[in-house]
Amino acid sequence: MRDRWAKDTGNHVFAFRGYNVTNLGRSAELLNQPDYRETVSHWLVRASQIASDFLHRPVDLLERVDRRVETTLEDYADSIALIVAMELAQLDILEKFHRGAYQSARFACGFSLGEITSLVAGGVFELEEALRIPLQMSDDCIELARDMRLGVLFSRGEQLPVDNVKKLLVDINRNAQGILGISAFLSPNTYLMMGSGATLEMLRDRLTEIQPKGVHLRLNEYRWPPLHTPLVWPKQMAERVGCMLFTLKGGRTAPTVPVMSLVTGEFSYNEYNARELLMRWVDHPQKLWDVVYETLVRDVDTIVHVGPEPNIIPSTYKRLAANVDAQLKSQPRIRALSAAVQRQWIKALLPKRAALLRAPFVKHIVLEDWLLEHAPTAAR
Repeated sequence: MRDRWAKDTGNHVFAFRGYNVTNLGRSAELLNQPDYRETVSHWLVRASQIASDFLHRPVDLLERVDRRVETTLEDYADSIALIVAMELAQLDILEKFHRGAYQSARFACGFSLGEITSLVAGGVFELEEALRIPLQMSDDCIELARDMRLGVLFSRGEQLPVDNVKKLLVDINRNAQGILGISAFLSPNTYLMMGSGATLEMLRDRLTEIQPKGVHLRLNEYRWPPLHTPLVWPKQMAERVGCMLFTLKGGRTAPTVPVMSLVTGEFSYNEYNARELLMRWVDHPQKLWDVVYETLVRDVDTIVHVGPEPNIIPSTYKRLAANVDAQLKSQPRIRALSAAVQRQWIKALLPKRAALLRAPFVKHIVLEDWLLEHAPTAAR
């Protein structure tokens, strides 16, 4: 029997992943599953041809997946095509073999590259057009990433005062030793930061200017494309993408499944503004927390994570659920309130922020795992 979310309940959300240091996930298993192979092959070949034509070099995603060759930063363009192709392949498999319910979802969202996939899935752009947007920036992203580092700025106590963070960024950036920017708001107390040169080290030395105590900066060992930050400004990437967007034929319809944009943190897409939002997508930070909060306020009971080995969105929910669980165990009053927010008539009387207490009760499904577990051949 299929899980409840796979029926037309309309109480689930699809969340598309973006670029990561690893991007294959279980794609090879999906490709080699007899029932799914034709569908997966179709999307990998199609995306390979689009990338090859645009990049003027051979791209063979089918061979890469079949041989389980992981991508690197130097393969960033291949990563883009691979992620989008596998996200669409997973949705296609869900519909063909499991009477999937993407079109009945309450809404969709996507972190970084995932937002572009959500627009393809929602009929705003064809894949051939949508892939041109990130591929246009891929070479510059590789070049810029060589001098980029990522850090996680977080507080173990109170939420981070965003104005204090922004003031400090202005002060660090005016020293002209690099550029530092916020790439994503993961939660009120956790931001993803990207910086060139020694800017992250300068930030780490001045954390007490954000908050007297309890603020930390954890540096990541990998190099990352600096999208969603001002670090792309030296290459004028937003303007160049904007010029290209004007030539696309699509973007004249609203998504068939509402898309909550991480550019605005709202349901901003309509029948004419996709070009404007995607231009802002290039250099504006990702408002992931707004999406997380919206799912809880709207009583979503299941989040389906699309793409190979999704990470950042499920990790954000996991941290929130763990924090809520800790509060529930330590404070009986909060535990009673958490039970109350599951009852609709009581929920209407409670403060809006009480919706956060629903976090431990939201179900999370990694779509590639679910598809393999429920493969027709595997079930026989």
